[in-house]
Amino acid sequence: SQVSFEEESQDPPAVGHWKPLMPSKGDKEEPESGCQDAGGVHEPQSMEQLNVSRLRSSSVEIREKGSEFLRDELHKAQKELKLKDKECERLSKVREQLEQELEELTASLFEEAHKMVREANTKQAAAEKQLREARGKIDMLQAEVTALKTLVITSTPSSPNRELHPQLQSPSKAGFRKGHGRNKSTSSAMVSAASQSVAPEPASRECKEVDSILFAEFQAWKESPTLDKSCSFLDRIYREDVGPCLDFTKQELSELVRVAVEQNTLTIEPVASQTVPVGKVAAEGCGGPKKCALSGLPRTCKHRIMLGDSGNYYYISPSCRARITAVCNFFTYIRYIQQGLVRQDVELMFWEVMRLRREMSLAKLGFYPSEM
Repeated sequence: SQVSFEEESQDPPAVGHWKPLMPSKGDKEEPESGCQDAGGVHEPQSMEQLNVSRLRSSSVEIREKGSEFLRDELHKAQKELKLKDKECERLSKVREQLEQELEELTASLFEEAHKMVREANTKQAAAEKQLREARGKIDMLQAEVTALKTLVITSTPSSPNRELHPQLQSPSKAGFRKGHGRNKSTSSAMVSAASQSVAPEPASRECKEVDSILFAEFQAWKESPTLDKSCSFLDRIYREDVGPCLDFTKQELSELVRVAVEQNTLTIEPVASQTVPVGKVAAEGCGGPKKCALSGLPRTCKHRIMLGDSGNYYYISPSCRARITAVCNFFTYIRYIQQGLVRQDVELMFWEVMRLRREMSLAKLGFYPSEM
């Protein structure tokens, strides 16, 4: 018994070892013999089984709690992932919207820049054209001023220039000049007046008396000369002379002619061989060598007019040309007075204005030289 006790004491303790609860068939007798031999060993085995069952239950509980915790964490992670997906989708839409707005803004800026460049080029071309035209007008005006000075400055009351005062010439020298070439309304008023007016009577037979009202209006205008027709001097002349003289049958064209004369942009030139010039197509209502564009009557038209730089020519009869020329002569002379180019006594200038008014009246009544 002592030997068996020592053998049992040398065996390792059974606590903590995993053993099957149900022994195999071959081992059924061994635990019974062991129990019979050991006596009180049956009780520790029961305790061991109890501990094993406790361990198993605790491990199952731990696994269940771990699984539940992991499920909760997974659920939270899924929720966060969904929120992040929604946020990413929102940010992606915002980015696409910003990119689209940026593209539209860039396109609009480029379009605006191209538009500004086109407008700048157009304005530059127009400015260059105006500059060329202004330089051409300056050169023309300088030439006219030079020619005018040779006529006007040399005329004094004691020694008048006979070119400026055709009534002082003898009847044999007062004939009308031929070979009228291309002339604008800015041509020398005095020279053209000598070629357009009817030969006046000798100065000794002509009686003149200054009208006090007309002379007072002219003196008031001479103090501050202007081309504004609101002043009493020009207003009277517009009503009594200029308006009736430029009142033709074709009202629309008559208004254009009046504006061109006032703006000094009307051109009169003779018709060569009665043919339309190359590159110039007569517009509707321009008349022709056999029809006047202003009166609408069948007349032999030896001259034509152009209004500004339109490029359209209008054929006019000799009577219409005389009326237009008379008005152009008047405007040219008062422009010279306004610019200070006429150095004469006020009374002499007044009588020259009256002579130009008489020419307009005669032209309106249909009197014109045969050479026209």
